[in-house]
Amino acid sequence: MARRVNIIFLDEWLRSSSGCGNSIMSRYSSSSSSTSSSLSARAVIQAWAELRDSLKKKSFNSHHLQSLKILLNSQISLHVADPQAKLLLSILSSPNFYFPSESYHLFLRLLYIWVRKSFSPSSELIDLAVEVLSCLFTTESCSEKSPFFFSEGVLLLGAFSFVPSVSDRSKTVCLELLCRLLEEEYRLISSFEGHVADVLAGIGYALSSSVNVHYLRTLNCLLGIWGKEDGPRGSVPHGLMILHLIEWVLSNLIDSNSLGKIQVFIQETLETPKSMYVPFALVMAAGGALRASSRFASGGQWPEIFLRLRISAENQIESVAQSLISKTGGFPYLRNDSLTGLLLQCISLALARSSSVSSRGPLFICLASALLSEIFPLRHIYQRVIEASQNISARLGFDEIKEHLNSVSFKEAGAITGIFCSQYVSVDEGNKRIVENLIWDYCRDVYFGHRQVALLLRGREDQLLTDVEKIAESAFLMVVLFALSVTKHRLSSKFSQEIQMETSVCILISFSCLEFFRRIRLPEYMDTIRGVVVSVQENESACVSFVESMPSYVGLIKGQGCSLLQRMEYIWSKDEVQTARILFYLRVLPTCIERVPAPVFGRVVAPTMFLYMGHPNEKVVRASHSLFVGFMSSGNDSSQDERDLLKEQIVFYYMQRSLAEYPGTTPFDGMASGVAALVRHLPAGSPAAFYCIHSLVEKANSLCTETLLHMPDTWRNCQGELEPCKKLLELLLRLISLVDVQVLPVLMKLLAQLIVQLPKDGQNMVLNELYSQVAESDDVTRKPSLVSWLQSLSYLCTRGVSGSATSRGIGSEEYNVSASTRGPSNWDRLNAQL
Repeated sequence: MARRVNIIFLDEWLRSSSGCGNSIMSRYSSSSSSTSSSLSARAVIQAWAELRDSLKKKSFNSHHLQSLKILLNSQISLHVADPQAKLLLSILSSPNFYFPSESYHLFLRLLYIWVRKSFSPSSELIDLAVEVLSCLFTTESCSEKSPFFFSEGVLLLGAFSFVPSVSDRSKTVCLELLCRLLEEEYRLISSFEGHVADVLAGIGYALSSSVNVHYLRTLNCLLGIWGKEDGPRGSVPHGLMILHLIEWVLSNLIDSNSLGKIQVFIQETLETPKSMYVPFALVMAAGGALRASSRFASGGQWPEIFLRLRISAENQIESVAQSLISKTGGFPYLRNDSLTGLLLQCISLALARSSSVSSRGPLFICLASALLSEIFPLRHIYQRVIEASQNISARLGFDEIKEHLNSVSFKEAGAITGIFCSQYVSVDEGNKRIVENLIWDYCRDVYFGHRQVALLLRGREDQLLTDVEKIAESAFLMVVLFALSVTKHRLSSKFSQEIQMETSVCILISFSCLEFFRRIRLPEYMDTIRGVVVSVQENESACVSFVESMPSYVGLIKGQGCSLLQRMEYIWSKDEVQTARILFYLRVLPTCIERVPAPVFGRVVAPTMFLYMGHPNEKVVRASHSLFVGFMSSGNDSSQDERDLLKEQIVFYYMQRSLAEYPGTTPFDGMASGVAALVRHLPAGSPAAFYCIHSLVEKANSLCTETLLHMPDTWRNCQGELEPCKKLLELLLRLISLVDVQVLPVLMKLLAQLIVQLPKDGQNMVLNELYSQVAESDDVTRKPSLVSWLQSLSYLCTRGVSGSATSRGIGSEEYNVSASTRGPSNWDRLNAQL
């Protein structure tokens, strides 16, 4: 309300505050090109001249109607002075004129511009205008002139009653006419959406009038017409208009020291409201009272009346919320009816647009229900999409989703979430628990629902899917902020370790379900993850609970858990939502791998880890390799033998899985880190380590042989093609300093056999690397053996044991014959020298 003094047209301000968009004045734009563009001063002057000519000639024709429209199309810049107002009143009061029905409200709108823009409108002219209006509204019904005549009449009567210089008698007449119109012609409000702002603005002016007569009667109209048969339907924009209207009215009453009216408002609206008052209107009126009362909080001056205003407003919103919870069995979000949805949204917006409100259980429950069912209605959307997919003739794209994205409730989701989280801090533990469980269940429902919808819509209704994901992304932000509040509250010494563990696991599982929607790096997300992971790391049962929440291997590859997916041609690697969830597990599990028992890892984690090593997404594959490294590097003193046994068992499949997809899916860096981890942490002389070495050499030999078979000239000519082979050679050379001394002899032998088959350029490159590596080594245990081995290897390469064969092409018929002629003794001698 800091900008209240700048409000000229209350109706326009109410529209902008409620998100209604275009001005009501757009209805005055005709299809004629003469009124479709910005108007010049010449056009305005000409329009006034036409109207004066009409009065002289005592006739009103179509071009005079057009003149009225020209004037109204320039409402923003138009000023109506007293002489022009007198002209309009003279035309309206002339008994000889016949006016088209659509002209009346144009006259009234021009008079409204006059009275609102004039610094000091003539009180005599207003008295005359009141008489003219009394005559107009008495002779014929508003509906016969037009519904617009009704709304503009209410607006103008209210504006007249708000002018300070007008006599009390004229103000009383205006208020009497206004109330009579509202009580008798209220059905006309629902004929056009634009009427609502005009009527409410007229009521607002009337409530702010300096006279007390008909105050309560006007208030009854404001809060009661929504429940009348054939009356206007309540909506979120209408509720926001009521909220800001009450804010504006109370601020005026406060500024004018009209404490009597404020007391009546508190008593009749907030403390003992009539049964005819509609709940959504009561909530929004209370929200407006909170906003008005907050103007005095900053100054520290809180007279008793303002404190009473604030407390009563909070109590009224809580009362409506409690009534809604009682009617819906405690869970408003389960009800799928429009009235419940409207009330939930109004409660949320009233709290979001007000200053801080004390924490109350019913408010907290309603905020949670509104977020889950109205602001982020993903469950309803998924159900609609799935139902449409089963009906071939149904259209999958829904305009309601676009409308929801543009709605005020969705746009203010951040503010509502902020109020929701602040309410969480101080509500009782029972309500905290209820809402926490609602949020965690919601996350699981979104995961299962979006998996199905994404696979259904991708490639068919991409824009619809994009719109749905915009809602889901905002829901993810809400969950993150709420989870951070829960973390700060629950993970403290006030709660037992069991509660802390349970909360941490629930948050991790919920985050995994919504991981697909994490588009940006959020500090709140990272802070929450760090907090709960530290908590989970300290407890083995918590780690096991988190691990066992992973989807099963069979469920991953067959789409179990979603009935619709099982009827489709399901391909696990194309399920992006599921992949994102598994990626979350792959990233988090290494942080608590020490506490994961070996049997649980082997039964639950290992199958999924190996499955996603073959995923087409490199990020997922790298995370799988990192998890393998984490497990191989882990140790658990209580069951080290069991853990070591599992390590040896999974190495065999790890090497098969990695090398089968290399080069290609398997990233070399990921595999290299995995190999380095396993040779470091396997027991000395482990068969798995020997198998790893044999597998790497065999794969390197296969890659080099296949490449050189087609490009046999030199090592340099096929650098790009040999890159995978060269990387494996580099890895094998690195392993010389990593493998235990029991495995080292086998590594040296197999590596030498591979090296001597390379072209001369390749041999020189490898030997130079080996020379450098051995020279820099300070390992006194293995260095003597390496020096001797390197000398032998260098000698064999110099002799060209297999160089001639390489130069003619490995695998060629000539080479095979030559080798068979020399017989096995050559290889025996080579092995003996090595």
